[in-house]
Amino acid sequence: MSAWVAGLVLLSALMHAGWNLLVKKGDDAQLDTAKFALGCSLIAAVCLPFVPAPDPQCYPWLMATMFVHVAYFLTLAEAYKHTDLSLAYPLMRGIAPILVAGISFATGEFLSSIQTMGILIIGLGIMLPSWMGRPWQTRHQKGLFFSLLNAGIIATYTVLDGNGVRLSGNAASYTLWLFLFNSWGILSVLIWRRGYAMVTIQLFNGWQRSFLGAFLSMASYGIVLWAMTQASIPSVAALREISVVFAALMGAWFLKEPFGRWRIAGATLVGLGAASIRWS
Repeated sequence: MSAWVAGLVLLSALMHAGWNLLVKKGDDAQLDTAKFALGCSLIAAVCLPFVPAPDPQCYPWLMATMFVHVAYFLTLAEAYKHTDLSLAYPLMRGIAPILVAGISFATGEFLSSIQTMGILIIGLGIMLPSWMGRPWQTRHQKGLFFSLLNAGIIATYTVLDGNGVRLSGNAASYTLWLFLFNSWGILSVLIWRRGYAMVTIQLFNGWQRSFLGAFLSMASYGIVLWAMTQASIPSVAALREISVVFAALMGAWFLKEPFGRWRIAGATLVGLGAASIRWS
């Protein structure tokens, strides 16, 4: 992986941690994710006339991943509703790249031994602080369930999008079409659960924050999709999960969550894993 690609993936990781922090800091995680998704849809609608249409080969992948992304946003909100950012985020993001590597291997994308080792080290470093924090305690169990479910969903859409964007011929076009339609499924579920009147009243409150979250979400994932056209899908997916270190630092700084020795050890492992991927 070139230094240019690796640097952009790290920027993507910082953006991803930023919009997850915005979700966690809000009063209503489900409503916030819906508002961010709607913001992404509006940004995509404005930008789409300026990019070429994606190759039709990617359409089946694009349609499949839209459903998976709706499930991602819904389970993400549930995870944050029931447990801490510093517990849910590492579990979701740490398990996902290991699953991605396994799925990619099964579908014919092979990794070097150093890349495989780097992915495993990153996964261990991400999960270590959460595991030592005893996530199996009763008060965390529901959040743990949704975090693990979300990890599987992340792995699924990563593989779908990695293959889809390669077939699309244009990463920007694929990203914009994906985000254009994502929000409508999320909004439909939210309206079904809470009612049309309640959702529409709250939807445009705090629109500046919503557009900031939308921009960070879309830009972060757009960079990752482009990077997957330049390097292996599992390597990009694993390197991007350095966002967990950024999220832990943001949680400690903005949410006053603890950042003890196990998180320092985990961050060190993540750094070693990232270096091995970068130089493999």
